[in-house]
Amino acid sequence: MSPSRYLPAEWASQSGVMLTWPHADSDWGPFLREVEAVYRHLAKVITRFERLLIICQNEAHKTHVSHLLLRENIAPGRVQFCIQPANDTWVRDYGPICVMHNGRPRLLDFRFNGWGNKYPHERDDLIAQGLHAQGAFGDIELETHDLVLEGGSIDSDGRGTLLTTTACLLNPNRNPVKSQAGIERLLKQTLGVSRFLWVSQGWLAGDDTDGHIDMLARFCDTHTIACSSCDDAEDEHHRPLGALRDELGQFRDACGEPYRIVELPIPQAIYDSSGQRLPASYANFLVINQAVLVPQYHDPHDKLARERLQACFPEREIIGIDCRPLIRQYGSLHCISMQLPSGVLAPI
Repeated sequence: MSPSRYLPAEWASQSGVMLTWPHADSDWGPFLREVEAVYRHLAKVITRFERLLIICQNEAHKTHVSHLLLRENIAPGRVQFCIQPANDTWVRDYGPICVMHNGRPRLLDFRFNGWGNKYPHERDDLIAQGLHAQGAFGDIELETHDLVLEGGSIDSDGRGTLLTTTACLLNPNRNPVKSQAGIERLLKQTLGVSRFLWVSQGWLAGDDTDGHIDMLARFCDTHTIACSSCDDAEDEHHRPLGALRDELGQFRDACGEPYRIVELPIPQAIYDSSGQRLPASYANFLVINQAVLVPQYHDPHDKLARERLQACFPEREIIGIDCRPLIRQYGSLHCISMQLPSGVLAPI
């Protein structure tokens, strides 16, 4: 790892969390009220611990969101608004990624192409530049890089090790002219990565990201990885997630020791109205200051996921968030949020 640059772990101290609030002119339109209820709950929980940066479409949208938050008794000083039109709300994948450079935060703006040109993304790809131009991050420098990279496709232990998947990062619909060695070289330079853990196993039905790591496996500390698993031998995920667990068990940490693997059994199958199975995952949790927010799906495994993550984060409060409305668009809690390390948000 470069001594002057590194990608903080999610459990590092944060100044806030960024959300793009859902709006009617998106795929959320038919069930906007349901998904807004998730965002309202999420906003109320996050502002207990840190600030929120909320991206709105226009002034009317900002006024609407402000009224919703006032009904939740959220203090205005806990929320910062920016107006920047977006195609959709998956800010984890198009928001800026923050590294520490010479002891100060620096924002990186990678290209976003709608998960391999599957969906409209032109507005989303401009979010980082637009927020920076509005002064949302004060005088923090923003670097732009000609590499397609989504925040949900990588996970950092804060000490130079990056966990990612071959299915996404090496997919020709992202960076077709770049080899694995070339991508590693770029991520070493931009993120300060020194070790790569390439995951080639694991899969979730309904996941349209080509295998984002934040649906499959996550660092909980430098020696612990939590992963999606399936304990139902009749489920289509039993074999691929078992292979994922076995592959993670072969990895070694920076000290050469095997990782402690914590299994998070996926919920029972959830389907949309067309019969498509939805990618429900507890690995899509969000770590914030003093708390871990865990997706919940009204499933018997909800409690088990909270208990196992409590053991991984014993000093943090574990809080469940109902994510059933979110997975109707094939993502969950971590996908709609982006944490901002300490020093990033400009004073209100």
